[in-house]
Amino acid sequence: MQLFLLIIALLNVPDDRQTAVMTKPASPAAPVVFGMLALLLVLSGLDQTILSTALPTIVSELGGRDLAPWVFSAYLLASTAVIPVYGNLADRLGPRPVLLTSVTLFAGGSLACALAGSMPALVAARVLQGLGGGGLMTLTMLATAALYPLPERGRRMGVLGAAYGLSTLVGPQGGALLLRTLPWTWAFWLNLPGTLLALAALWRADIGQAHPRATPFDWPGAVLLGGALSSLLLASRGGSWWLAGLALAMATAWWKVERQATDPVVPLSLFARPMFRVSALLSMLSGTLLFTAVVFVPLFLQQGLGLVPVRAALVTLPLMLGIIAGGRLSGRVLRRGLSLARVAGFAAVGPTLGFMALGAALHWLPSHGTELTAWAVALALLPAGLGLGLMFPLVSVVSQRSAAPAQLGAATAMPVMLRALGGALGVAAMGELLRSHMATAAARGLHSRLEAMLALADGTARIAVVAAMVAVVVFAASRGLKPPGGA
Repeated sequence: MQLFLLIIALLNVPDDRQTAVMTKPASPAAPVVFGMLALLLVLSGLDQTILSTALPTIVSELGGRDLAPWVFSAYLLASTAVIPVYGNLADRLGPRPVLLTSVTLFAGGSLACALAGSMPALVAARVLQGLGGGGLMTLTMLATAALYPLPERGRRMGVLGAAYGLSTLVGPQGGALLLRTLPWTWAFWLNLPGTLLALAALWRADIGQAHPRATPFDWPGAVLLGGALSSLLLASRGGSWWLAGLALAMATAWWKVERQATDPVVPLSLFARPMFRVSALLSMLSGTLLFTAVVFVPLFLQQGLGLVPVRAALVTLPLMLGIIAGGRLSGRVLRRGLSLARVAGFAAVGPTLGFMALGAALHWLPSHGTELTAWAVALALLPAGLGLGLMFPLVSVVSQRSAAPAQLGAATAMPVMLRALGGALGVAAMGELLRSHMATAAARGLHSRLEAMLALADGTARIAVVAAMVAVVVFAASRGLKPPGGA
């Protein structure tokens, strides 16, 4: 899941008309700086996927099996909650110092993870690591956009996406190989040389511009927003319903505080602009579509068809390739000045058709063999990925055009945060739909593995149909976007 979120972030390139620094030629030091950014993403990708194979060993040594899921949840909560904070700080201080802070926190969290002697200590260290990792997607994207002009930027973003994707794919195998020869702590020790090297290279790098402000940082708004996001994410991951109430209460308090703040962590003036509101809705809905595919398709492939994780990843590869291709296509389309509403509407067609095809394939084909079903799933994911890849940069451009240059960091961070939030809420809703369907099927009786597989296939098909309906809503909402001249 982190792979897809990172690829999306890499495609959210700031609009060139916002600031002159984005149109200047790349400096001679740009290749070195870019190499360090790519290195950071590779380390981040390896760290995420190595843990998937290392966790059983970690539990056997540290105990605390009940806390084991928090090794992942702690990182997710911390990294999501601080995304808007990093956006605001990048506007105030410029991307470079904030990126250095993010890398330092990530390195410190990695060190703390390696030294953890108990499961609670490891979970706490993962929180620290997440506080740093939350800035990597947004800030490395801003830094790369500041380094290169538009003609070169698309290629550089593709390199970053490929590097992170490769590290994610080889991570589980690398983790298994690592555990054969070294302790699990080396999954974290290996982060330190690379992060220290990146810190040294980025220390004096010329990355972006700052917009200093006399007003203090909005700590009350940041705490309330972070608390609301964390509570909502916990509730969506199976927590108690009171967490959803707490999230609503904190979100209400945040809105009231931000209306009184002179310099809010998320400028509410952005939401007063219709274009930004539409882009926010599209970001959340596209996140729902993305993570529905990322979570439930592999679940069916592995638990239903019995594919091993590596082969299941290959079946879902067309989704990632479609996202990358759609992102590159989006840049070309937007430069031609086409209507944003038409481009967004065309983008919504991809996931609509893709999820409809996925639902049909999962409903009709599983009983006809694993190979045929796997191929049909892969083909259905391609148009879905292509449409989503076309949509993601578009909503970011709309968000950024709604913001003043001094708000560019906040406007860039918002789509990333909203997409993650939409994904979490969407997965929770789709998961409840699947749980209800499987409970009904079990009550009727599942007398063989084939019947269980067909029930899971039918439940996943229903999820795909709901996702197609969400894509139709995306198509309808895209009508609210104006042509570029009206943005």
